[in-house]
Amino acid sequence: MRKVTQTLLTVVAIMFTTVLMAQSTITGTVIDADLNSPLPGANVVEKGTSNGVSTDFDGKFSLMTQATSGTIEVSYVGYGTITLAFNGSADLGNIMLSPDNSLGEIVITGVVDVAIDRKTPVAVSTIKASEISLKVGNQEFPEIMNNTPGVYVTKTSGGYGDSSVRLRGFDQRNTAFLINGQPVNDMENGWVYWSNWQGLSDVASGIQIQRGLGASRLAVPSVGGTVSIFTRSSQKDQGGSVSQIIGNDAYTKTTAAYNTGKNDKGWSSSYLLSKWSGDGYIDFTKGSGWTYFFAVGYAPEGSKHSFDFSFLGAGQWHHQRSSWVSIRDYQNFGDSGIDRRWNTNGGYLNGEEFNMRRNFYNKPLATFNWDWQISESVKLATSLYGSAGRGGGTGPRGQNFRNADIDLYPFNIDLTEHLTNRGRGAAARNADGSINFDYVVNHNRTTTLPYTGDLGRGDFQGLLIGSNGFRDDNVNREVLVRRASMNSHDWVGAISSLDIDAGNMRYSIGIDLRDYTGYHYRALNNLMGLDAYYSTGNQNNAGQIIETTIDADPFKKTGLKGAKIDYYNVGYVGWQGVNGLAEYSSDSNNFTAVLQGGLSNQSFQREDLFDSPTNPLSKKKNVGGGYVKGGANYNISDASNVFFNAGYISRQPNFDAVFPNFANDVNPDLQNEKITSVEVGYGLRLPSFSMNVNVYSTKWGNRFVSRGFTNSGGTSGTAQFKDINELHNGFELEANYKATSDLRINGMLSVGDWKYTKDFSSTLFDDTNTQIGTGTLYTKDAKIGNAAQFTSYLAVNYSLGDHFNFDLGWRNAGNLYADYSVTDSAFLDPNNNGAIKLPSYNLVDLGATYRFDLFGKDSYLRLNINNLFDEVYISESNTNIYADGSNPTWKGVDVRNSVWFGFGTTWNFTFKMNL
Repeated sequence: MRKVTQTLLTVVAIMFTTVLMAQSTITGTVIDADLNSPLPGANVVEKGTSNGVSTDFDGKFSLMTQATSGTIEVSYVGYGTITLAFNGSADLGNIMLSPDNSLGEIVITGVVDVAIDRKTPVAVSTIKASEISLKVGNQEFPEIMNNTPGVYVTKTSGGYGDSSVRLRGFDQRNTAFLINGQPVNDMENGWVYWSNWQGLSDVASGIQIQRGLGASRLAVPSVGGTVSIFTRSSQKDQGGSVSQIIGNDAYTKTTAAYNTGKNDKGWSSSYLLSKWSGDGYIDFTKGSGWTYFFAVGYAPEGSKHSFDFSFLGAGQWHHQRSSWVSIRDYQNFGDSGIDRRWNTNGGYLNGEEFNMRRNFYNKPLATFNWDWQISESVKLATSLYGSAGRGGGTGPRGQNFRNADIDLYPFNIDLTEHLTNRGRGAAARNADGSINFDYVVNHNRTTTLPYTGDLGRGDFQGLLIGSNGFRDDNVNREVLVRRASMNSHDWVGAISSLDIDAGNMRYSIGIDLRDYTGYHYRALNNLMGLDAYYSTGNQNNAGQIIETTIDADPFKKTGLKGAKIDYYNVGYVGWQGVNGLAEYSSDSNNFTAVLQGGLSNQSFQREDLFDSPTNPLSKKKNVGGGYVKGGANYNISDASNVFFNAGYISRQPNFDAVFPNFANDVNPDLQNEKITSVEVGYGLRLPSFSMNVNVYSTKWGNRFVSRGFTNSGGTSGTAQFKDINELHNGFELEANYKATSDLRINGMLSVGDWKYTKDFSSTLFDDTNTQIGTGTLYTKDAKIGNAAQFTSYLAVNYSLGDHFNFDLGWRNAGNLYADYSVTDSAFLDPNNNGAIKLPSYNLVDLGATYRFDLFGKDSYLRLNINNLFDEVYISESNTNIYADGSNPTWKGVDVRNSVWFGFGTTWNFTFKMNL
């Protein structure tokens, strides 16, 4: 961290000089006069100067000026311009803008790169804070993005926070997610674990989805796009709120928030605390968690400096459904018909819900922002951040598959075949198919003999000891215990950007520094009736007997300094990046052209404390990368505009590609991923109607992918794929129509053609990271799976007076294909039939809001009903078993296929009172 600070101070010392301090500060909030909602991105400019700012996602602005009096102009695309006088520092309160055909210049400030309508040449959709707070309820946070073009969000297996986002057919490893401009994709594998960020629904002040190359200057992996999530800062107005949400399956969430407001010395602070719990829609997926948020700001009147510190976290635990379920398992177990809630993992232990798969994590994020208005035309924005994530997920350990009574987890077959036809695991299953974990505990104890060996300590004599393979001295390997696979990390970073306005030109230069350490190991969580576990995973010793366990709880010790089993390795990833931007805007504001570029060095190093006794620490591997992208926007008239963008990205591979065999040897064939993209679009802005259309083409080559799969006995394995090439072409449309002052209609259409362009090879490893096989997948021209390539959405919003509001939305998903599977043989034949096309589906969501005054406070009640008509549909599949007439089908799909069904009808009800 010291090096980061020294670097920033050096940059500041070299690049900047001190100038006169501002003399006045003008603040206010820009409001849509018709909808009475904030206008983010509105332009506020000191008349006769280039000094200006844009409003944040709450419509708020703060403009510093050297003048003691004058006028400001407030404008927004498609709205009339208002001129207001000021005399000294002043709060202008709410500034109401009414729609018309006028144009206004938009000014971007700060580290965050906000795409501006009719200026920034990218395809973009914005979701406001009011929509997030009203519609998320008990849904997954990213599901709020599901109604924008190119986005496909599913709940995947259905555990709370286990959802997944795909943008233009790219999964979330290959879409950049930023929180207040800071990257949050995992530094090793690029994934985003939404269970770590569920608290964003409480603190988010807006989301901007920049599809394609995006506007971010950071050298981030924005292959599919860039999703910028903005959270609250320290609020300048005093107030607060309390809210209560209840929902299906015993869901409940209580939230309290308070803002002190800004005092005379420039200090302000905000606080939020939230607690949720629920049983889960899927069987045996109970969960609970806390969200905590704190922010303090310092912006004294007349100062050219402002500071803001925030601390955000969302510690949680939840049970999961990790084993894919075949269609016939949904039919054969649980309730009659397709039981979408069915979960093969769960059951009861001592009368309480118990699940072999339990996720637990706490990832607090601390951020310090410093804005320095060096002069009217020069600004420095700097952000320092740090995170210390702790937690992981539990799963089975032990060779229980060797004993038919407790052989609970199928391998390469479904539960119907495993349980009914092969007779395995029936003794430990209840009549309803749930697992009797009390039976497992008793079986572990009654089939294990007292330990007779001597591992250097006599007090192990007579203990009941299990293992995953060792079987001497009465150690029993035919047992089942619950281990915890830990993925903790320490992450610090710094982002700094210098912006210079020079007439028609705007220049920017920035740095992006990151340092990441990831800790990967296994620990014991539940011995399931045994006294100890015999571990032979550490090659530095002959074996170790472990009696200690850790709690699967995000707020307790996670075993980082305790006893470990199976594996223990550490990944070190560094990042040093520079980026630059040059933007030209014509005097008439009808033409904008921008060129951006960035260079980065990513360093990789792996330390193995268990499996590489002769080479515990790898050499450090430095890999360079970079990007160049540019585009232009031309406003044909006050109503129409066209834009284009194009770019090339040379992106460093993920950590697993650098060390592909789970060893400390650097991949000799390492290569960067190559991405090229081009896009053109058109926009139309009329008083009552707006529309955006765009077409794109993205080529992606040299991909390396690592995926997990279920191995024998329910343990995990990993498959690695290399030299994957893809082509993503598509068309997108988004439109909004204001039919009357009370009725609004909006919709979108997204059509994609996403496919693999070559065959690729794979290597399989078991859960000890030992190679167990290789092969070739013949995927050329196969459709890319698990992301609907045709989606459409239509919604109506109707206001009934000042108090009632109703909204109804319909979404269609089609051209949805199954993903290629690690253990499925479908693509092993060169003459395969390609990916299975899954049935299309339609979902209808209903919402109603009632606003009222309670004890003199603004309050509202909100009801959401999702999947109103209880549509039964497949959201994803990871097998490609074609129907051949030999087995039953469901909507034309062979019932042996493993799929995730989407949720049925769910609901949530919210009460909120603003204080």
